Amino acid sequence: MPDQQPLAGVTVITLAVNLPGPLAAARLSALGAEVIKVEPLTGDPLDAAVPEYYQELTVGQDIRRLDLKDPAGKAELDALAAEAQVLLTAMRPRAASALGLPELVDQHALVHVEIVGFAGYRADVPGHDLTYQAAHATLVPGTMPTVPVADILGGEHAALAALAGLREKEQLRIDGGVVKRVVLDLAAAWAAGPARHGLSSPGGHLGGGSPFYRTYPTSDGHIAVACIEPHFAKALAMHIGTEEAVLERTFAAEPTAHWVEFAAEHDLPIEAIAEQ
Repeated sequence: MPDQQPLAGVTVITLAVNLPGPLAAARLSALGAEVIKVEPLTGDPLDAAVPEYYQELTVGQDIRRLDLKDPAGKAELDALAAEAQVLLTAMRPRAASALGLPELVDQHALVHVEIVGFAGYRADVPGHDLTYQAAHATLVPGTMPTVPVADILGGEHAALAALAGLREKEQLRIDGGVVKRVVLDLAAAWAAGPARHGLSSPGGHLGGGSPFYRTYPTSDGHIAVACIEPHFAKALAMHIGTEEAVLERTFAAEPTAHWVEFAAEHDLPIEAIAEQ
């Protein structure tokens, strides 16, 4: 028998634009769901900003552009919802209410995964990855994050919430709609856990406090050294040394390719740092 993906036969309608929603939709699509991406007439801003990434996240999806404030657009969404199991949104609750989405979810017994910025009374407060990270001390002042961790982790949480909602309906035999709220501010707090507990904060175990877990310049680039387990640290110490200054001087004396070969030869977690 051919392998069947876990979400084969599940249809997901996503109204979510920008990043967390498309990430979640891409993950659900990869698990076998049919994804219908409903965009505003102006399209997804992600497509305008980084079309290659947009294409990557929407491959295999049925993309439609509808005006959901127009009766014809609402009627088409209703027809799609009648054949779907999951609705994915990334908008403030008051915007969802204005579009009649709570009623749509109840009418068609959908699992509604709603991605919002904040929990509780702040659910209608605007925000973005940068502000969520700012609130949870994962930003270095004066620099910009290279990875939007709240958006990415929020997208993963949303995909997981969809799976949980489908399982809940099946297990509890729920006839009506199920709402699963994913809060990006809480995703940022979750991602900030290692820093909050000192693990990855400056000088912490994973924050530069160990000479065996940090980055080093080479003669022509940089490498990441992650020899934090005792057997890796012992092997690196035996071949080079234990002092940060010794390690830094030794790594700087040879090109990156030399250290990649050295890592392979001695089975060590050392990697060249790719340049963007």
